[in-house]
Amino acid sequence: MPPPVTELDDIQALLKGGFGDLTEAVFLLLTITDPDGARAWLAGARVTSVADMREHLTSAMQVAVTAAGLAALGLDAAALAGFSAEFVTGMSGDEARARRLGDVGANAPAGWDWGGARGDPHLLVMLYAAPGDLGALRDKVETADFRSAFTVLALPTIDMKGREPFGFVDGVSQSVLDWAGARTPGTAADCDYGNLIAAGEFLLGYPNEYGRLTRRPLLEPAHDPGNILPAAADDPTRRDLGRNGSYLVLRQLSQDVRGFWRWVRSQEPRGSADALAEAMVGRGLSGEALIATGGRALRGVGPKADDLRLNGFTYDGDPRGLACPFGGHVRRANPRTGDMPGGVGNWLTRQLRRLGLDRQDPRADVVAASRFHRILRRGREYGRFIEPAQAADPAADDPAGGLHFICLAANIARQFEFIQGAWLMSAKFGGLTGEQDPLLGNRLPFPPGVATDGFSIPQAAGAARKVAPLPQFVTVRGDAYFFLPGLRALRFIARGAISGERDSTRLTQDGETTHWQVSSLAAGGDVLL
Repeated sequence: MPPPVTELDDIQALLKGGFGDLTEAVFLLLTITDPDGARAWLAGARVTSVADMREHLTSAMQVAVTAAGLAALGLDAAALAGFSAEFVTGMSGDEARARRLGDVGANAPAGWDWGGARGDPHLLVMLYAAPGDLGALRDKVETADFRSAFTVLALPTIDMKGREPFGFVDGVSQSVLDWAGARTPGTAADCDYGNLIAAGEFLLGYPNEYGRLTRRPLLEPAHDPGNILPAAADDPTRRDLGRNGSYLVLRQLSQDVRGFWRWVRSQEPRGSADALAEAMVGRGLSGEALIATGGRALRGVGPKADDLRLNGFTYDGDPRGLACPFGGHVRRANPRTGDMPGGVGNWLTRQLRRLGLDRQDPRADVVAASRFHRILRRGREYGRFIEPAQAADPAADDPAGGLHFICLAANIARQFEFIQGAWLMSAKFGGLTGEQDPLLGNRLPFPPGVATDGFSIPQAAGAARKVAPLPQFVTVRGDAYFFLPGLRALRFIARGAISGERDSTRLTQDGETTHWQVSSLAAGGDVLL
């Protein structure tokens, strides 16, 4: 069985939870102006760990860093090259990646408020506080020395009382990190969907859902003369810079709340606008599932009645999409599929499903198993909340609301980018064509001439109802890839450039050893991969 996660004092607390009781928060995007001052601040930063969560928290701080930030802090190029290519290149550093993620048109990096053409920030400092205490926490952190070491762009947040700007109850479904090592991936049980996911899907240095360790930077002992870093689990002769860390994706998403509800009401003038909006989201405004299953005991779903009611379901009982449309946002973002669509079943059923011949589930072979593509969501809303009825009023002013989307994953490409590109932005999903995610889609034709602005609602009899054209409701205003280090790795990074002869370093990728030749570069230079 996988080992339990026990190094709780080395793991940033965001891996455990989103600090829901600390309802005030601000995200500080930092650009280093004084590297020595930045390293000094980082070395003394009191970062909250999972172990700290044993006590009642009244405030918390988390710190993440971009590839540009690691270079600016003096991390040597050989170590930097050990991180994933997506992280090193950056979210906006590749035009093909931008197309896959939907960052074109109004979402293009050239128009972002931060990141993109403006350059990635170097650090992200996330501050959380109890009601009324955020100002004092900021004063404590943003000292004169802090201000001399960094330029600061603050992303404020607001507590919308468990709802997101469009008005839906949010955060009712989350992946659950397997801290105890309670399950072994790859067994027959994985034919069924579950929320309990291998620690290595979120934490570097632990087995993932393939039973392997995801690629991360491993260093020779000479590069860590202070013996700060832990030994690598798969090679104890080397030091693991990635262990107990995770990749963090931050995307600022502006939501056109007035446009959404005015458009929905224009399509349903007789009062059923809520039903259309709920079909597009895939949940009720209250957060309730559209599929009434009575609750099922799924891995990672708590035993409480509310947990079972909200999350104890799969889409196996809705093969035609009559309860929840195939294109509904939450069905796209998490299709709730196991390794075997429909669960284990008997021998004949399994063979029919493998061949795509199961008439009970004609779409069963077109959506990948969910457990390989899960993320931990930790976002916060910003702007001002208004009720849907108020938003639909032509006289309502713009609340300028949105979401600072934050997710954690050990493999950016297989987790965040797969969900975003293959499930949300793709015009083909679950047998659908000509439509993207009804909330997040950019509505641009792709390929050229092929519309993506429709939304299909299956009907019990006859063809599906097609609603089109959908306007764009969500616009990207900035984003970047960060590394959320373990606390030992954070101390190591604060030391600056590592020393020693280095013209190559061995990296592990899913259990296999690869040799990369890396040029030794000055801080801030290009990384050659």
